[in-house]
Amino acid sequence: MKNNRRDFIKKSTLLGLGLATTSQLASAATAVNTSDETTGITETRPKVLFFDVNETLLDLTAMKDSVGKVLGNRSDLLPLWFTTMLQYSLVSTVGRQYNDFGIIGAAALQMVAANHNIKLTETEAREAILTPIRSLPAHPEVKASLQRLKDAGYKLVSFTNSSNKGVETQFKNAGLLEYFDERLSIEDMGKFKPDQDAYAWASRKMGIQPNECLLVAAHGWDIAGAIWANWRTAFISRPGAQLYPLAPDPEINASDLKLVTDILVSYK
Repeated sequence: MKNNRRDFIKKSTLLGLGLATTSQLASAATAVNTSDETTGITETRPKVLFFDVNETLLDLTAMKDSVGKVLGNRSDLLPLWFTTMLQYSLVSTVGRQYNDFGIIGAAALQMVAANHNIKLTETEAREAILTPIRSLPAHPEVKASLQRLKDAGYKLVSFTNSSNKGVETQFKNAGLLEYFDERLSIEDMGKFKPDQDAYAWASRKMGIQPNECLLVAAHGWDIAGAIWANWRTAFISRPGAQLYPLAPDPEINASDLKLVTDILVSYK
């Protein structure tokens, strides 16, 4: 039934694109998989909106510049560093170990440097990540979008692999503290996203069922993990971000938080 509905929605969206006379309508049609703006179907509101933090809300440019610099200005190594960090966070989870995500990031940075004959001490690796990450600015559309969601009556909760103290510092420096009702870190349960237990834990913390949660994230692996945990999802396709082709499609797929917000505030 759901697949039939999606097929109908996709066909209706294509028809709408063909008939649209304004760029605004075209943008709305491409931003969402299931939207009453193009199909007449109204989605039910999730009880809680969960937000990933780094890249989803905060601009990582300064940290990428810092990491690239200690890698001998090899910006081409940044994707390898990030995937290595994610890989070893999952290795830690599978091995029933836990270290701060930033510390794992520094260890991964040392591994990438060593593989490319770049000398990098543990202290230099940690400073390259932890110093800039504390003061990352929010993406331009984030604050206004979060305020609209609050004004629309949504409960907003951050949900991140980063530490509690780290996120608190980031939100203070970026001016985001006031927008969130709660902050959740996997530091408190010891398993990194996208482990299924992480999403189950977050929904229990909020006292709601998994299908009453909606995750907003700019990482395909996070979106996939949430969908497999029976959460609803909204993907922000920041530059370089891709969905995992072997996972189901997210409910919303848009290029920034403003477009995601336009859709969420229309839900009844």
